[in-house]
Amino acid sequence: MLDEALKGDIQTAYRRVLEGLELTPRYGQRLMIAEIARTLAGIEADDSGKRVSDEHVCVLEAGTGTGKTLAYLLAALPVAQARGKRLVISTATVALQEQVLHQDLPALKAHSGLSFDYALAKGRGRYLCVANLEKALDGAEENPTLSMFEQAMESRDGDDFHALVKELAEAYGSGRWAGDRDSWPETIADPQWRRLTTDHRQCTNRRCGHFNACAFFRARRHLDSADIVVANHDLVLADLSLGGGMVLPKPADCIYVFDEGHHLPDKAVEHFTHRFAVNGALRWLRTLKKSLTELNAALAVQPTLARLLAGFPEAIAAIEPRLGEVMALGHQLAELPQGSGDESRHHRFEMGRAPLSLREQASALVVVFASLARNLESMADILRESLDPDKHTGLPKEQAEPWLPLIALLHGRALEAHALWLAMSEEDDPAEPPRARWLTFEPVAGEPELVYSASPVSAAHTLARTLWGSCYGAVVTSATLTALGRFERLQERAGLANRYRYQRLPSPFDYSRAVLSVPREAVDPGNREAHERAIVDFVAALDSREAVLMLFSSRAQLRAVEKALPKTLGERVLAQDRLPKRELIERHRARVDAGQGSIIFGLASFAEGIDLPGDYLTHVVITRLPFSVPDDPVGATLAEWIESRGGNPFMRISVPDASIKLVQACGRLIRKEQDSGRITLLDRRVLTRRYGRALLDALPPFSREIDGVAQLP
Repeated sequence: MLDEALKGDIQTAYRRVLEGLELTPRYGQRLMIAEIARTLAGIEADDSGKRVSDEHVCVLEAGTGTGKTLAYLLAALPVAQARGKRLVISTATVALQEQVLHQDLPALKAHSGLSFDYALAKGRGRYLCVANLEKALDGAEENPTLSMFEQAMESRDGDDFHALVKELAEAYGSGRWAGDRDSWPETIADPQWRRLTTDHRQCTNRRCGHFNACAFFRARRHLDSADIVVANHDLVLADLSLGGGMVLPKPADCIYVFDEGHHLPDKAVEHFTHRFAVNGALRWLRTLKKSLTELNAALAVQPTLARLLAGFPEAIAAIEPRLGEVMALGHQLAELPQGSGDESRHHRFEMGRAPLSLREQASALVVVFASLARNLESMADILRESLDPDKHTGLPKEQAEPWLPLIALLHGRALEAHALWLAMSEEDDPAEPPRARWLTFEPVAGEPELVYSASPVSAAHTLARTLWGSCYGAVVTSATLTALGRFERLQERAGLANRYRYQRLPSPFDYSRAVLSVPREAVDPGNREAHERAIVDFVAALDSREAVLMLFSSRAQLRAVEKALPKTLGERVLAQDRLPKRELIERHRARVDAGQGSIIFGLASFAEGIDLPGDYLTHVVITRLPFSVPDDPVGATLAEWIESRGGNPFMRISVPDASIKLVQACGRLIRKEQDSGRITLLDRRVLTRRYGRALLDALPPFSREIDGVAQLP
């Protein structure tokens, strides 16, 4: 329950922020603050602070202009501090993360009267490893482990790399640089950065001689004391997959806010997808086999390591022929000749069911990779202990240290292989959606490669268990959480229970200032030529001074329309991919500032995240309803499963997803309270198909014009 003292703190902070930033109070913002505070303060906990209630999550759709960032910060922070919890703000995009970190939090700290610290959380791979930096300064190419793997996989950068290393070392040593990749003023190439960073398996933590100077652990110490931690969805999911509390605070001690929460289900599916490249695995196994002499010479002085190393030849001998067999089997299942790999192509297993022959091979590979992973883990543990002066393993530190990164790297690869083959061999629960399973044939560095993949088609069960079930409290918010005006699609995909609180908050905008038009020129896109002609004619009739964003559903159609335009008209068009996104937007703004017309041709990515308020955008043209065909392996498998249970995948997946995308596309127009303009939909299906009314009704209350005739509200 929200007690009066806490309620007073939130109200006072809100009033101070409004006064300090000279903002007008917004009804939707006040509702959002109240809903979040009521949910989080109402969480019941035992004497140890552990949550015992199960109505601890609220899901709030808050449109542009609500001021949702300040709302969730003002409501959640005082509750988190009062309950002794940490507030984790998670975003999907770098742009919003930077806004929260560099604008919203400093403004809140300056004006609210609330006392708090905040920090940015990043994965270990974004930070410099001082041990690796030192090796690079000393001439890392002489390290035998580096020569075996990194030299084979990465280009050597010679003097350029050594110059970069010296510059990084001087900047970090002098305190001018904090050691994170993103704050370095120039881009550091991936191959160079991989030699200078580490991961959780290779890192020796407190056993490292550079622990006190470590960039990651310095940032982690700041993180441990911060009231607010700013992260992203990928990092939250990665931390949860490791059990929670590895990089971020433990979930039970966290109140999460997922801004841009509509991205969370897709991010989770991507995160739990497993892949295995057959030729890639054969290469690292062959390299391991060739290096056994060096490994034995360096490490076999320790009895346990000697025994583990002695088992490697047999393990490799068991794995290599089986990988040759799954390579041949993959080509057979996909009906491809051996060596086929000139172009990428997929072969998906219907309903995610791997054939019996593949499941049998996968089961055998699970066993051998599990054994290899256990042996490598044991070796890595001994090598780590050898770095601890208080532990006596019988292996000198100077012999253990060079080999730990290699063994940890191989351990990670063996675990990834085990996870894929386990997913490929298991049978799915018939009551649950199946996993998608497929093969990809693709050329890699001119050589054919076969990749086996397995992925959940929904992350609902995983999120329900590892996130919503384990956290203290959570807020999910975005401008687009509902599909067709309802939360069911998000609940189904994100594992959100019916008992949680759901609310759509009113927008401060007067949407009647915008006209949604389906003109006479709109045709059914089923006739591709007629549709392209209609788009070209419509562009030709646009006012020469209009600021237009025209959204296409396919690159091919965008290019076809661009090519068909008269040269004089084409000069007004700024097409996506012809210019970097930032430069394209800057040119568009410059043309508008000069009183000229400008037309942006964009694809789906321009339907979300583009902010062109006022005169910079007065007309949004949507060439076709944003249906996506579920032809990727994950989407196609889910569609098959729905159909097998008597459902309609088009109405269950495609229409709700199109509704969300249509709302996002229309949302590009009204960005400020005084904005106005026109949205034109050049797809007649919205009037002729039975789903059209549902799509239109899910949009904000724009004024409407059909075939040139204004419609009564």
